[in-house]
Amino acid sequence: MTAEKSSDAQRALRQNLKIMNQALQKKIESEQFRKDDAKFNVGDSVRVHTKVVEGDKERIQIFAGVVIGKRGTGMNETFSVRRISYGEGVERIFPLHSPRVDKIEVERHGQVRRAKLTYLRKRLGKGATLVNEKKEVAQVAAK
Repeated sequence: MTAEKSSDAQRALRQNLKIMNQALQKKIESEQFRKDDAKFNVGDSVRVHTKVVEGDKERIQIFAGVVIGKRGTGMNETFSVRRISYGEGVERIFPLHSPRVDKIEVERHGQVRRAKLTYLRKRLGKGATLVNEKKEVAQVAAK
């Protein structure tokens, strides 16, 4: 009986330490989150402004395209942007809370019914870039 009690006590202690470590980790991560909360979803056309270091100079480079996926939580959150460049599809994965990502501009909100838009990889021409725009429900209801 005493062996069972001690193993239960050790298990409870490990659980408490795990919870405390998670709380500490969330506290540290919360200080490093983006200050400007980027509001975009999968299917939106975005312009991502990234800081590029060349030698001792730093400049802003813009990557514009359609968000084809988001994954992760907290500091590990990333999003994928796809665009067509000179007839070739280019995808880039950006960490959401990276200091290298200066800002994220939403050009156009898209309406999609999927969490990942990998099917855009097979499409050609305008079908690869065009996502239906969200219709303003308030405007339609007012008319």
